[in-house]
Amino acid sequence: MFVYNVKFNGKRLVKFLFVLVAIAITLYFAISAYKIYNNSFKVKDEINEDKTMYLTAENYTNILKAVHDDVDSYTGKKICFTGYVYRLLDFKDTEFVLARDMIISSDMQTLIVGFLCDCKNAKDFPNESWVEITGEITKGSYHGNMPIIQIKEIKQIEKPKDDIYVYPPDDTYIPTSAIF
Repeated sequence: MFVYNVKFNGKRLVKFLFVLVAIAITLYFAISAYKIYNNSFKVKDEINEDKTMYLTAENYTNILKAVHDDVDSYTGKKICFTGYVYRLLDFKDTEFVLARDMIISSDMQTLIVGFLCDCKNAKDFPNESWVEITGEITKGSYHGNMPIIQIKEIKQIEKPKDDIYVYPPDDTYIPTSAIF
């Protein structure tokens, strides 16, 4: 029968564990730094020069607020979204608001919100008809400076069954100028 006598030196064991943990932490940070460095300079094959922002019922009012708050940052950006045609009496023949109904209270009271759009064939689309547009954000004037969507493509669509309402922007909305 063999008996082994194992004796541990507490100070040496603590030093060894400390060195082992220090090496693990250093390795973790080195790998993380390498991944960050490698991804930040990588040229992606799927770079989309035609970056178009698609508005949905969930992000509609956050983007609307961000664009109205800082129109200069968004000028020239492409945008695509749906809504219904809404006109006021003082609009030009080529203008309408591509509108959505924003719920402002728990008893389903709504407020009309949207982007002012400019389109050559705006007369072809009657009030309250639903359309999908793709256009470019420009800086224009309607009772003061505001964003105006210069429509490049427009097509009439059926009124959606879901997501016809939008909700007020959240208090934590993130401006989307970095997303474009």
